[in-house]
Amino acid sequence: MRAAAAATSTAAALLAPGLKLCAGGARARVSCPSRSRLPLHRIAAMASAPNPSFRPEEARSPPALELPTPPLSKFKVALCQLSVTADKNRNIAHARAAIEKAASEGAKLVLLPEIWNGPYSNDSFPEYAEDIEAGGDAAPSFSMMSEVARILQVTLVGGSIAERSGNNLYNTCCIFGSDGKLKGKHRKIHLFDIDIPGKITFKESKTLTAGQNPTVVDTDVGRIGIGICYDIRFQELAMLYAARGAHLLCYPGAFNMTTGPLHWELLQRARATDNQLFVATCGPARDTSAGYVAWGHSTLVGPFGEVIATTEHEEATIIAEIDYSLIEQRSCLLQHALRVEIPYQCRLCCLGMGTHYSCWTYVIATTELAWRGNYRE
Repeated sequence: MRAAAAATSTAAALLAPGLKLCAGGARARVSCPSRSRLPLHRIAAMASAPNPSFRPEEARSPPALELPTPPLSKFKVALCQLSVTADKNRNIAHARAAIEKAASEGAKLVLLPEIWNGPYSNDSFPEYAEDIEAGGDAAPSFSMMSEVARILQVTLVGGSIAERSGNNLYNTCCIFGSDGKLKGKHRKIHLFDIDIPGKITFKESKTLTAGQNPTVVDTDVGRIGIGICYDIRFQELAMLYAARGAHLLCYPGAFNMTTGPLHWELLQRARATDNQLFVATCGPARDTSAGYVAWGHSTLVGPFGEVIATTEHEEATIIAEIDYSLIEQRSCLLQHALRVEIPYQCRLCCLGMGTHYSCWTYVIATTELAWRGNYRE
């Protein structure tokens, strides 16, 4: 407790010179160097006062983008939580049937699960891997997704499959436009290496190579940022996508029976709330006889962290509506709730690309209000 208080005090001193955080029994307060505390209205005024030395356009490079106007403001999305077997041909045909059914129910965007064309295991990754660059018979899963997206005229976030490229294997998500063309390819950046004694041990790094690049694609249903499973744990990636003008974050994922109940929904709602964007996830259906047992629970979350639609662990397809007008509504609501307007450029501060003094003054002021019980969202 003392160590945490000391660390917080040090951070406050560094980020907001002239203010210090003081411990007082079980409570804490913000105070100025003099005996009398700085009045809260003065702190709020400091937070909103213009700072001539603050140049947001220089805070990071490339600069953050304004949210673009999406081609569609409202549309249906399908999350296809598929059962996966060891039969690759069956999995491909099964996925195609699910996409076709989703499109027949009006979906304009379809998501597939992580590693949907074969078992999720280090032994299976090399066997089921496809050469996406070669295409054709060398990539039957890839070819099916391209063809069905073109025929049905849907945007397809193709879950992920194992990709072979030279001597490396990647966990790769392919994104197809409604013309069937490849819009982007995301290679999982954060590999899933976990060892919880008595619970689960898995190391993707035994066979897979980590991707190096974030992936943002412009589609017929808006600008989409892509992550795969473990990528969702890293809020910096989601914040980068938000700064690049994404409307929606898509995470194909296969969380397990240990971390799934604890973190799966929590992380989705956190990423949505952090960035005031939609978050869509899609996992495989649970198979208790498999070597790796997936949690399931594919979900769509709105920009205020609200769960719009979800399912349990069985095979299912969720059809839900995304309405991008909620992004602006939620943003306005949040600004009013916070009472003191936070400059748009503060998003850059959160990225660690420049510290805006008045932002931290604001944070300390609202923290003080919260401690005193006078701050309500």
